[in-house]
Amino acid sequence: MGWTGHLQLHYTRDGERTVALDRHEGPLRVLQRLYPEGPAVCHHVLVHPPGGVVGGDVLRLDARLEPGTHALITTPGATRFYRSAGEPALQSCDCRVEAGARLEWLPLEAIAYSGCEAENRMRFDLAPGGEMMGWDVLALGLPATGAAFAHGRFRQHLELPGRWLERATIAAADAALLDSPLGLAGRRVMATLWFAAGEPLAAARRDALLDAARQVCEGHAAACPAGASAPQPEVVVLRVLAGRVEPALNLLTAVWAAWRGAAWQMPAPLPRIWRT
Repeated sequence: MGWTGHLQLHYTRDGERTVALDRHEGPLRVLQRLYPEGPAVCHHVLVHPPGGVVGGDVLRLDARLEPGTHALITTPGATRFYRSAGEPALQSCDCRVEAGARLEWLPLEAIAYSGCEAENRMRFDLAPGGEMMGWDVLALGLPATGAAFAHGRFRQHLELPGRWLERATIAAADAALLDSPLGLAGRRVMATLWFAAGEPLAAARRDALLDAARQVCEGHAAACPAGASAPQPEVVVLRVLAGRVEPALNLLTAVWAAWRGAAWQMPAPLPRIWRT
């Protein structure tokens, strides 16, 4: 039997402060609640104390952001999906962002170890007037040490209901996907950053986000092939491929900071846990 963990987060507004209530069952919980930007923005650091996800584990996060709240959710380190003896592992996130609320979903990278059978499922339901920024970073194997993703499968599901749906199965045996110039071209780190709203973005605002992303990407082109697009009127997306995690995360962090300024007129101090 694997571990089962369930964490519920509920954000409400109390005057100028975003207040968070959390309830957990099993090994998924809040490590810290921080307010480095003042009372309006709640930074939540989530941890899985066992240190890795193995076959049979099920980790579920449910979050609801009430009107006017602002939450930034991150992790202190990578999520590691280890080799499975047969049973799949599941990590899921289901968030509801109400009108006037803002969510920043910024976990550090997921690492798919050779032999894993795992799925990472994310669903973000945005009410009209709700907005979010989020990213997903996946490393296949351990690129920095040359430990290949030689066996196993990793499934991804990213959904903004009614606006955007992506599903993928990455199999270690799929050389055409992993090594073809039309696939990952031998790179083993892929990343996606998105800005999404519960209603269509104004053209000028959408173009400002695209321009900001493309300007940042020009300085990272050698290390990280990347491209920005607007696949739906409510969504702007940045895609990145890299040989290692650090260049991809550096690029995503720089674009996130630029988007914070362009979309919300806010500075972008790095979460404290990333600096420890």
